[in-house]
Amino acid sequence: MGEHQANENQTFENEVIEDEAQLVAYLEAGAKPKADWRIGTEHEKFAYHLEDLSPLAYDGAAGIGAILRGLTRFGWQPITEAGNIIALKQNGASVTLEPGGQLELSGAPLETVHETCSEVHTHLAQVKEIGEALGVGFLGLGYHPFLNVDDAPMMPKARYRIMRDYMPTRGALGRDMMFLSCTVQVNLDFSSEADMVKKFRTALALQPVATALFANSPFRQGTPNGFASYRSHIWTDTDPDRTGMLPFVFEAGMGYERWADYVLDAPMYFVARQDRLIDAAGQSFRDFLAGRLPALPGEKPTLKDWEDHLTTVFPEVRLKHFLEMRGADGGPWSRLCALPALWVGLLYDQSALDAAWDLAKDWTLEEHEVLRAEVPKTGLKTEFRGETVRDLAGRVLDIATAGLDARARLNTGGETEAGFLSALHDAVDTGHAPADDLLARYHGPWAGDVRKVFEEFSY
Repeated sequence: MGEHQANENQTFENEVIEDEAQLVAYLEAGAKPKADWRIGTEHEKFAYHLEDLSPLAYDGAAGIGAILRGLTRFGWQPITEAGNIIALKQNGASVTLEPGGQLELSGAPLETVHETCSEVHTHLAQVKEIGEALGVGFLGLGYHPFLNVDDAPMMPKARYRIMRDYMPTRGALGRDMMFLSCTVQVNLDFSSEADMVKKFRTALALQPVATALFANSPFRQGTPNGFASYRSHIWTDTDPDRTGMLPFVFEAGMGYERWADYVLDAPMYFVARQDRLIDAAGQSFRDFLAGRLPALPGEKPTLKDWEDHLTTVFPEVRLKHFLEMRGADGGPWSRLCALPALWVGLLYDQSALDAAWDLAKDWTLEEHEVLRAEVPKTGLKTEFRGETVRDLAGRVLDIATAGLDARARLNTGGETEAGFLSALHDAVDTGHAPADDLLARYHGPWAGDVRKVFEEFSY
């Protein structure tokens, strides 16, 4: 439920925006009755040459472009920019490129986690088939274990050139986020403004729990970096205008209009016109509404421009026509199914949602910020309210399990979606997230060689 959903608004995306009420109406149009709620899972992975573990450039016989061309044999339709294939689409799903060549599946809107996991299985089987023929492997990890950001390749998308140049003006780690990180996220629906607000608050409060459970980026430039999730830490020094824990979400008055105000206050990156992107980095969408955008003087935005601008804010939870859960590191195959299971269990059953919000509803803004700052460092071991995040995660998983069981979406074997949480239960039982296991190997059998992660953890 990522980029591929943009087409659902084609009937009015060219509508010129005359007042802010249209921006609010756009968000409101995302509400759906419960029967129409879907699950959209997105996951990124590093592609690398098997012979030397180096990342793939776009061009070349075994480049990212070749991977995309190869995937067309499975019925994927190419999307091009300036003559380059930059994405693929098929049946509501898309395969896209992150700036450093990370390959992403933006999954189709599906009804159950069973279907999501089948989609993950099919996609990884397809990329492995193409990769093996080209001498290319794929790794799920939150942050590249040895590559320097200056040595990372860059994909031929105009948006990324604009962002690459702007990022260093707002934070020290924005380019690390672009070129060296991978995530898994799930996009979920809401039925009304009140439902959206409760889900947003619950998901934002508990996002650090997901960060701890999925922490999988303990290495940087070949050595331990001192973090369980360095990927998560990166976002704390990327761009304060468009990241963070968003205190206003927990305040009275939160709703579509308050979110629209937040996005309006985030500086722009670009404006898309025909087949080109116009650099508007640092300029104001409010000025655009008034016809005073320096990049396009005298012109006013369309709803498609608003849709594009919504994709340029990066908090831990993001609202578009659905809510995006953005706190987890990329990781092993099984965890690509566990992430949607976790959030579906918490947010798609009303009793579970109520119970999940009860866990966090009295947390102070300061406590939200402490969790956000400390969990990337210490993961499940993070101390909070006289216990650890591991303890909190256990209660969260109990709620998610009950929520999935209550949904009663069964596979052919008669099992609910709760089975997909098994890897997370293991993490709580042992106190070990993936990062802990990686560090144990690094200090043990790997003898300090982070490159062993490619041998043991590639798909």
